[in-house]
Amino acid sequence: MKKIFFLFIFINSVSFSQNKLDKLFNKFNKNKVPYISVDTLVITKAILLDARETKEYNVSHLKNAICVGYDYFDIQKTIEKLPKDKSTKIVVYCTLGIRSEIVAHKLIKEGYTNVYNLYGGILEWKNNNFQVIDTLGNETEKVHTFNKDWSKWLKKGKTVY
Repeated sequence: MKKIFFLFIFINSVSFSQNKLDKLFNKFNKNKVPYISVDTLVITKAILLDARETKEYNVSHLKNAICVGYDYFDIQKTIEKLPKDKSTKIVVYCTLGIRSEIVAHKLIKEGYTNVYNLYGGILEWKNNNFQVIDTLGNETEKVHTFNKDWSKWLKKGKTVY
């Protein structure tokens, strides 16, 4: 009976967290880019673009991700780093999935047809026990959470902001 109770609590807390994250996305995102879950990404081959700033990327990032930034995002420089085939799967992520939607939408406007926004960003990735690495390629527990307010979304790992 205890196991069933704890399972119920766990499922409800995950659902509650997702609902709160959905509300955040409804407030800030325009839903112009489809989401991809961390569970789907982990089994998918894709080009990864990190839409966070260099200082965030240097703390930790997903393996093989290309830092394209946000504040000084340059679509032409980014396109130079991508395959010529505009149907190549591209996943853009940031801290939670707000800045990445804007960057991903710019790629779609340039004709890329297989672009996704990582739901919950690097925080959701780390919360699901997936690896992040530092600039030397070493696994780390540190995750840049953008600011103190966004830190509440990181449940696993060490907060940096």
